Amino acid sequence: QVQLVESGGGLVQAGGSLRLSCAASGRTFSSYSMGWFRQAVGKEREFVAGISWKTGSTYYADSVKGRFTISRDNAQNTRYLQMDSLKPEDTAVYYCAATPLLSGRSVLEYSYWGQGTQVTVSS
Repeated sequence: QVQLVESGGGLVQAGGSLRLSCAASGRTFSSYSMGWFRQAVGKEREFVAGISWKTGSTYYADSVKGRFTISRDNAQNTRYLQMDSLKPEDTAVYYCAATPLLSGRSVLEYSYWGQGTQVTVSS
């Protein structure tokens, strides 16, 4: 079992930055690939960014590429999502999730989820 807790959400003006954190406990977190997803009101949950547990390679949704950066600190069992140049359309609840797969972009590929943290970007 893996428990995930997100933090770092909040209200920010367009063009600003936020850093989300995902702290993990339970099984060896370093053997799980990590993903960040988001869900806006009235929309389906969508993939944002991922990092492979084995290679550390990162991958992003086209909508955030060049603005968001996913990273990890295995010693602290924490994953991060640095969000820069935020736009109003980035407003959503952001979730971190873990999968034993090498990578994944679908919600169906992830076994463990955090409770989510709200990010609101004002125009």
